[in-house]
Amino acid sequence: MKPNLLTIVMAISLLQITMADASEIVVKPGQTIQSAVTAAKPGDTILIEPGVYKETVYIDKDNVTIRGIIVSGEWPTLEGEKIRNDAILYSGSGITVENMKIINFKGNGIMGQAGNNFVIRNNWIIDAGIYGIFPEFGKNGLIEHNVLSGIEDAAIYVGMCDNVDVLHNEVFDSVAGIEIENTRHAIVDGNYVHDNTGGILVFITPGLPINTNYDVIVRNNFVVNNNHVNFAIPGSIVSFVAKGTGITIMASDDVIVEDNIITGNEFIGIGIAGLEYISNIRSDPDSEPNSDRVQILDNMMWGNGKNALPQVLEARRAVAPDAQYVDIANVGQGGSGCVLDKTRYKAVGLDGYSVCKKKSTAATTTYTLDEPVPVRQIAADAKGKAAYYGICAGCHAYGAKMIGPPTLAIQAMYQGRPEALAQYIANPVKVREDYPEMPPQNYIAEDVRLEVAKFMLALKK
Repeated sequence: MKPNLLTIVMAISLLQITMADASEIVVKPGQTIQSAVTAAKPGDTILIEPGVYKETVYIDKDNVTIRGIIVSGEWPTLEGEKIRNDAILYSGSGITVENMKIINFKGNGIMGQAGNNFVIRNNWIIDAGIYGIFPEFGKNGLIEHNVLSGIEDAAIYVGMCDNVDVLHNEVFDSVAGIEIENTRHAIVDGNYVHDNTGGILVFITPGLPINTNYDVIVRNNFVVNNNHVNFAIPGSIVSFVAKGTGITIMASDDVIVEDNIITGNEFIGIGIAGLEYISNIRSDPDSEPNSDRVQILDNMMWGNGKNALPQVLEARRAVAPDAQYVDIANVGQGGSGCVLDKTRYKAVGLDGYSVCKKKSTAATTTYTLDEPVPVRQIAADAKGKAAYYGICAGCHAYGAKMIGPPTLAIQAMYQGRPEALAQYIANPVKVREDYPEMPPQNYIAEDVRLEVAKFMLALKK
C-alpha cells in the first residue's frame, strides 16, 4: 500500500534529524544564516530567530533544514532591500526551507539548483522578483502552505522536475500563479490561486534540456478572478499570457483537470493550446507542439471568458445565441482528449473530445516517491552540463527568449571566449535594456563556471 503524503514527509524529516551527529544551530539577530549553513553538517537543523537578515543564503550541502521560529506573529525575515538578487539558493539534496518571510529581492525567493528530495513549506514570499519558489531540475519534492505575491514571472515555478506535489498554497498579485513547466508527474492540489494574470499554467518551454511535460493532475484548486495586468518582462514567455486566464494547458500531455472551482477569469476558464499560440517559439523543431490526452473531469465553472478572443465568443454564440461567456476553449491541434460531461460547461473546440472513462483521481494521493531518491552524483567531466541544467537553463533556453537571452545569442557573443563568459557569470553587468540584470553567480566554484561556459558555447540542437 502506498503511504500517504504526511507519512512520506515525516519519514524524510525523521531521516534528516536522526542522521549521525545531527544537531541544531540557532541563529540570532545580528548573526548571519550563511555562517550557520557553512558550519552545518548533513542532518543539522538551523533555527532562525525572529529578526531581519539582510543576506543571500546558499546551501551547497545535503540534508540541511532551514527552519524559522515564529514568536507572537514575528517572523525571521530575509530582506533583499531591492538590491539583492536571490534570497535562498540550494544545490544540495534533502533540503527543507520552512517558516521564513522573504521580501524585496530582485531575482528569486527560493531557488533549487538540481537538488532532490526538497521540502518548501509555510514560507511567506512577497515582492521577491522574477520567481518566488523555483525548484529546477530536481526530483521528489513537496511545496506546501506557502503564501506568495508580487512576483513578476511565476510565483511557484516547477521547472524540469519529476515527482512534485504543490499543495495548499496561496498565490496572488503575480503574473503566473503556479507554473508546471517541462515537468513530469506533478500534482497541483488544494491551492488558492487568485488575482494573477494567469492562474495555473501547465506548458512546455521549447529549447530547454528537458522538452516534455506530462502526467500532471490539477485538482481541488480555487482559481478565481485572475485578471491582473501582465507586468512580465516584455518578450518573455509569460508576457504572452493573456490577462484573465484561469488554467492554461499548452503543448502538454496527459493533464487531468478535476474538482476545481474556476470563476471570474475574464479571458478563459480553461484554455488548451499548442505552441503555435506563442509566435516566437512556434518554429522550434525539438518540442512536440500539441496538447494530447487532456482530461476534463468534474469542475465548477461560471463567469469565465466574457472577454475571450472574438472568434471564440462568436463560435460559442453560434451554439447558444445568448451566450456571453466561455468556460473552456481548445484552440490547439491536439487530439484524443475527453470531457466527463460536456453539458456542464460553456465550451468551444471540444467537438473531437470523447467522454472520459476515468471519473476521479482520488486514488492518486501523491506523486512523491516512497523512498528518497539518491543524491545526484556528478562526474568531474560533467560539471558544466549539470550546472547548465540546474542553474542556467531556467533563464537561458537554447533558442527562445525567457528571462535571459537564448543560449544561441550567448554563443554568438562569446564564441571562442569561455574565460570571458565565465568571468561574466561571476560578475555580470546589465548591457541590454530588453533583459533584466543577471544575478551574480560568484558562489559557483571558478572551475565549474569555466566548465559551464565551455558547455554552453559548445551546445547544439
